[in-house]
Amino acid sequence: MFIHWGHCSQRGLELSWPLVGGVGALPDSQSVAVEEYHSTAKTFNPAKWDARALARMAKRTGMQYAVLTSKHHDGYSLFHTKHSDYSIEYSPFKRDIVREYTDAFRAEGLRVGLYYSLIDWHHPDYPAFLESDKPYKWGNWRRSAPEQWDRFIKFMFAQMRELLTNYGKIDLLWFDGGWERTPEEWQAREFVEMIRSLQPEVVINDRIPGYGDYQTPEQAVPPRPPEGPWETCLTINNSWGYNPADKDLKSARSLIHTLCEVAGKGGNLLLNVSPTGDGALAPEQVERLEAIGNWMDRNNEAIIGTDPGLEPWQFYGPSTRRGNRVYLHVLMKPYESVSVRGVRVKHVGDVRPLASTISLKVRKRIAAADSLFNHDPIGELVIATPDSALDSMATIIAVDFQR
Repeated sequence: MFIHWGHCSQRGLELSWPLVGGVGALPDSQSVAVEEYHSTAKTFNPAKWDARALARMAKRTGMQYAVLTSKHHDGYSLFHTKHSDYSIEYSPFKRDIVREYTDAFRAEGLRVGLYYSLIDWHHPDYPAFLESDKPYKWGNWRRSAPEQWDRFIKFMFAQMRELLTNYGKIDLLWFDGGWERTPEEWQAREFVEMIRSLQPEVVINDRIPGYGDYQTPEQAVPPRPPEGPWETCLTINNSWGYNPADKDLKSARSLIHTLCEVAGKGGNLLLNVSPTGDGALAPEQVERLEAIGNWMDRNNEAIIGTDPGLEPWQFYGPSTRRGNRVYLHVLMKPYESVSVRGVRVKHVGDVRPLASTISLKVRKRIAAADSLFNHDPIGELVIATPDSALDSMATIIAVDFQR
């Protein structure tokens, strides 16, 4: 679960980007005056925020970890910090949202991650983004004087030190915004060394320039899986923050299919939610999470802790594997059967829908020569798929192989 949230959610604005006039990569990101954007920090009072309820929902949905925006590009901190008064501590709400989040998600047995933007469009030494800086132009960022930048780097290090010493074990750090400066300007090596010294087991994403334990493709499933560990982050509509004007919502079925595709390629799916200004989730997000959770109740065995399954030529769809069991993710309605090719057919045991106890009829096809001369032939499985075996969201067929 990715959680994008800030004081701007009171107005239904995308996080941060409206204050710089929007950005083409986020077509619904809006545009407001800088002062107008920052003004809602004074009124942020999310009375319906319930970290335990959100953690329980994440667990019911089948999620294993979460990532909360502790500070986005707008510079607003959802934690108590000694180094800025632009934080939740100075709002009417006052409570430390990061503390409530980390405590609640750990209590549900989920790992906790924090998003932290290297960019800070509010801090005077960054320098702060002004109306005169619009429009936001790639590569044309106003730069501070050397002494200002030195102060800002000290501020960034100090805030990260707070996050890594005040909230217990942090399992994951999700950085963003590295594009506006070089690794040397960010003091990336020193920054990562400090992080590792404070939390040696933390996993770091790839958005500190030059560093990272895993890759983070965004808003899409990569056509080929990246080398090494990876996670794709995805929104339910086109916006990261709560944006009721953005009606382009992905269906629960579409999100489940994306989950299957990501798992079949060996990645993780970081699905975003965006609390409203009062701290609750919009009904359309809750509806989709509940549908995913219901599907996961029946099929989580095919997702969590699995490895990629068959090669694409063997089965026309994603597949995963756990030990001697292969899970076929049937994402398109079959006419009457599905085929699996290039398997040791004499080793095939039970074949059934994962959400059912019924066994499916299987025909084994073997080339004539292999049938006559090969004691352990490679062949094709034709698995019957009656309507009674199909799931309205996505059908998982478990195929057991005997040793």
